[in-house]
Amino acid sequence: MRVGVIYGGRSGEHEVSVTSAASIFRHIDRDKYEAVPIRIEKNGHWTFPDRPPSATSAAEVIQQARLGGKNADSARQAPGGGEPGLFNSLDLDVVFPVLHGPYGEDGTVQGLLELANIPYVGPGVLASAAGMDKAVMKVLFAARGLPVCDWQSVIRADWDRHSAAVLEQIDSLGLPVFVKPANLGSSVGISKVKTAAELRPAIKLAFDFDRKIVVEAAVPNAREIECAVLGNDDPETSKPGEIIPAREFYDYEAKYLDEGSRTVVPADLPRAIVTEVQRLSVEAFRAIDAAGLARVDFLLSRDSGAVYLNEINTMPGFTTISMYSKMWEASGVTYGALVERLISLALERHREKQRLRTSVL
Repeated sequence: MRVGVIYGGRSGEHEVSVTSAASIFRHIDRDKYEAVPIRIEKNGHWTFPDRPPSATSAAEVIQQARLGGKNADSARQAPGGGEPGLFNSLDLDVVFPVLHGPYGEDGTVQGLLELANIPYVGPGVLASAAGMDKAVMKVLFAARGLPVCDWQSVIRADWDRHSAAVLEQIDSLGLPVFVKPANLGSSVGISKVKTAAELRPAIKLAFDFDRKIVVEAAVPNAREIECAVLGNDDPETSKPGEIIPAREFYDYEAKYLDEGSRTVVPADLPRAIVTEVQRLSVEAFRAIDAAGLARVDFLLSRDSGAVYLNEINTMPGFTTISMYSKMWEASGVTYGALVERLISLALERHREKQRLRTSVL
């Protein structure tokens, strides 16, 4: 079975995607699958590398990028920049779009694969788009009655025209708050704001990465809990894990460059909290109509014991040491088995879609 692995991408999470893809190529069962590398460069060009990526960590890829290094693997340019005909020419049975962030995890590549009528791993167009947009995501969570922190969304045009009024709205959230680009992951462009003087610079930074931002009330003295979801119509959940960041919160540097951050899998939680986190993970998965996989992130108040749903990631980091795979490893599913299960789920969902009528005649 020919599996096209699409990686890289135009987003700020390009380096993380390269590392995720390297793990897939390293662990996929070569007796069952022929993995085909398809790389999207930062400028959006699609290429066919002569060999798959081999990076062992995101820090390695990030360091190469900071030193001005380029893709060391020779590659030929993909014809047409990635239109549906490209996939037909590759004769792929299924695609694993291990892309993180905009122009990959947000429904854009999923839409391309739908047009090409090729099975692919992960949620569809709607769920991918909703899972990427933190403002839309929170609206869907709230509509389903799920516990979310108080928040406000702001678009750049409103900020440019009425910044004083926007600040007045945000003031109702109190301090501290988190300011985030609405459509990005890996904590890129996120700031924790403790004083009023820090708010404007944080908003400017977030707008550097997106035209829409989200400002969220912080949960004091919170633990960062995560849970992995796997499945289509009958999703299963892993044992939850916990992030213990080396910095004040789990920002980009803490995730990929600092060595002091720790993960605890499974998390040391009361059984009732584990059950609630798993229940809410499935509810969040269904709220955006997800499929295949997702990682759901929570904030657990040490003071009150309340659990708040933070966000859902529809294509989470996928290295062997990423939280998604580690939580499933702790739940009895190895990395190789996880890849195989995700491919099977992609094929299952595609077969269901082929049963639909495309004509009224």
